[in-house]
Amino acid sequence: MSTPARLPDRLLGRRDELRRVGEVTEAARAGRGEALVLRGEAGIGKSALLDHARRAAPDLRPVEVSGAQFEAELPFAVLHQLCLPMMGRLAELPVRHREALQVAFGLADGTPDLFRAGLATLDLLSAAAREGPLMCLVDDAQWLDAASLTALAFVARRIGAEPVGMVFAVRSPGAASELDALPGLLLGGLRDVDARALLTESHLTLDEQVRDRIIAEARGNPLALLELPRAGGFVPPDTPAVPTRVEHGFQARLAGLPAGARSLMTIASADPTGDPGLLWAAARRLDIDVATAGAAAAATGLVEFAARVRFCHPLARSAVYRAAEPGERHTAHRVLAEVTDPVVDPDRRAWHRAQACAGPDDDVADELERCASRAQTRGGVSAAAAFAERAAALTLDVSVRIERTLTAVRAHLDAGATDTAARLLTTVEHMALDEPRHARVDLLRGRIAFVRHNDGDGPMFMLRAARRLAVLDPDRSREIFLDALEMSLVVGRASGVMDTVLAEARSTAPASRSPDLLDALVLLATDGHRAAIPLLRELLHDGDDPMWTRRPALASVLASELWDPHTHAAIAEWLMKTGRASGSPLVLRLGLAQTASIAALTGDLEKALVAVAEEEAIADAIGGPAVLYPRLHLAAVRGRPTEAAELFRTATATAAESGAGHLIANVHWAAAVLRNGLTDHPAALAAARQAVAHGDLFLAGAALPELVEAAVRCGEPGAAATALASLTERAEATATATGLGVAAYARGLVTGVEDHYQEAVARLGETPLVLYRARAHLLYGEWLRREGRRRDCRPHLRAAHELLSGAGIEAFARRAADELRATGETARSRSGDSYDRLTKQETSIARLVATGATSNEVAARLFLSPRTVDAHLRNIFRKLGISSRRQLRNHSGLGT
Repeated sequence: MSTPARLPDRLLGRRDELRRVGEVTEAARAGRGEALVLRGEAGIGKSALLDHARRAAPDLRPVEVSGAQFEAELPFAVLHQLCLPMMGRLAELPVRHREALQVAFGLADGTPDLFRAGLATLDLLSAAAREGPLMCLVDDAQWLDAASLTALAFVARRIGAEPVGMVFAVRSPGAASELDALPGLLLGGLRDVDARALLTESHLTLDEQVRDRIIAEARGNPLALLELPRAGGFVPPDTPAVPTRVEHGFQARLAGLPAGARSLMTIASADPTGDPGLLWAAARRLDIDVATAGAAAAATGLVEFAARVRFCHPLARSAVYRAAEPGERHTAHRVLAEVTDPVVDPDRRAWHRAQACAGPDDDVADELERCASRAQTRGGVSAAAAFAERAAALTLDVSVRIERTLTAVRAHLDAGATDTAARLLTTVEHMALDEPRHARVDLLRGRIAFVRHNDGDGPMFMLRAARRLAVLDPDRSREIFLDALEMSLVVGRASGVMDTVLAEARSTAPASRSPDLLDALVLLATDGHRAAIPLLRELLHDGDDPMWTRRPALASVLASELWDPHTHAAIAEWLMKTGRASGSPLVLRLGLAQTASIAALTGDLEKALVAVAEEEAIADAIGGPAVLYPRLHLAAVRGRPTEAAELFRTATATAAESGAGHLIANVHWAAAVLRNGLTDHPAALAAARQAVAHGDLFLAGAALPELVEAAVRCGEPGAAATALASLTERAEATATATGLGVAAYARGLVTGVEDHYQEAVARLGETPLVLYRARAHLLYGEWLRREGRRRDCRPHLRAAHELLSGAGIEAFARRAADELRATGETARSRSGDSYDRLTKQETSIARLVATGATSNEVAARLFLSPRTVDAHLRNIFRKLGISSRRQLRNHSGLGT
């Protein structure tokens, strides 16, 4: 058997790539962590660059891991590989972080906190790096399990203050998209001159014509250049891509191997652990002479048997696996299952048993179902979905198979595999289903449509499910109607979906007890605010079981619809406490978003900035986009047109792509507030009309005072009067000081009657919403000045300016200052606030430290390492001209 081509000792044609990898190495030496993602097709040289990074920096301790195709469904498998050499330092971590890793790795009971596990990994790397810089090398990242990928991406985004370098190797395109935000380098093929040099240095004997054809065929792929001469000739027209051709070359090396050696290699290719003890035990089950077979297999150059079993390239593993007959693969998995410890590694044993099945097997299906349940409790949603799907496929009983398939669909949805969920659902939706299962199918189709964003049919599928259950389970049917309503809130009133849902809900069976939330929302749509508000208020404050404990998002919207800032603040506070106590990122992000929106309206812009920064930190931790609407509210109130314009464009594009009509309405409301503050009333009028047009809950009502003001200033009394009538109806129905006060100053704008302005000032003196309290003074002061009453207007303009400038509500503050100047009085200029000199994240850190939080506590809140927090603090001290935490606590505007 001929030996494979000898690899050259140096990397040819990769000067720029070597320089970029070297920069990561040098940064780690200097204590500045960097990450780099190498992308390129199989065989293009990514693994060679990783190997160079290891060899070229012997003073950096290497931590090497790789994804495995067969382990891609097992949660935290690669993260465990990464942390294993450092587990001796686990005791140095904070208790919650230590527990997070122990649970994630199955060393303790509990439900894994994926984000805390990522932060714990960062702490572990930081602790290990105290002995010297680290270089983390992650090969085949396209095969990382979802939990490990999310955690490692999280770590890679936060190593800036750590002496840790990270280099990932990923196949393109589209693989491991969680790494897309990191600096990347796309590897192309070698130039012909470098390809020719590679062939020369590999000591292959080729004539010039053959060499030229190989170079043309390989398209600069280094592995192809070395393997194609052994792959049986050249590629004729319309043949597969080079990696497949290379796989054929790998398979050609199997020709003539003894049966025992081929079986040994098949078993090795089916085992992702690379554990030689497992391989030898499995081989002996088939009476394979492991010494003889191992020597013959190693002679191919495809596999190495040492402390770990390693294939020369991932393509070699897949080539060997695919070269085996189905029966041979089944046998390989069967013996691997037999030698895998059912106590230590039950999931991998079950997976091998499943791969060994040639047809349905209820015993294996039952075991897979138990694995799915175990994976779910460990946070391995991808693994749970894979186990559940395979369990369904191996189930004989049709009814049980349907049930398991629906469970798998739900699990794939939870794992974010929407297309897989949709494909699976089609396998059962045309079967003989009873009505409850038909309803479940419709519910799942609704969720799939909603998650796909560009499919607006989600609420309609929910409606169909509600109809199916109307007789069988009326209470459940009404809950699904509410689910559809919440879904339609995001889609937006403009789609017409909400009105369709409400029309359908009117015909449903009445609530089994007293009128419920569905009745109240139907009443709001049919009879208006005066009829519905009393019931909505009662339901919102339902004794010991307020609505927001069950439907917090809808409750927040309704509190705003009722002009009830106190209840809105109570909901946000409950969400924050519940989110922090439970560790739920969904609940905590909703709480932070609501906190930011309320803080913007109450004039606590620093608190809003801190909440936005923390929400963005969590979004970054889970690899998702930040919530946009609180940022829109903050931009509207702050009054900086350039910053706001960019945000409005981003939000509009996001809403158009996702079908989030409610986000569009938020943009229109924010634009109306901003433009009224800037006295660009025509633009404000256009935006307010769009915000009001479709009657979205909360936003339509909130936009009405903007519409009144803009219409009056633009000389459109009819539009102002119509908007005022609607605003008055809402305000009188809610009967809150805030709603009545806002309606009063809007009425003053339309009528020019002083009593209305005075009523607004009096009523809004009770509201925490500084934006509206200050505007009541501003509008009254403007009216008094235009009436020629300079002495009377100054106190109101002064009060408006102090409230607005003190809160950082800049556009409206400038309006008040301009009006004061017109009376001959100069408004006192406000010194720049602390947050004007700091980034959002720095503001968040500064405020938390000012309240007495330690670096460790701040790090845990903002998903950073303590070292990163300390680095930010140095920047904060420099910008603020201070030198200690005590001075920071005493700094104006940054205290509690």
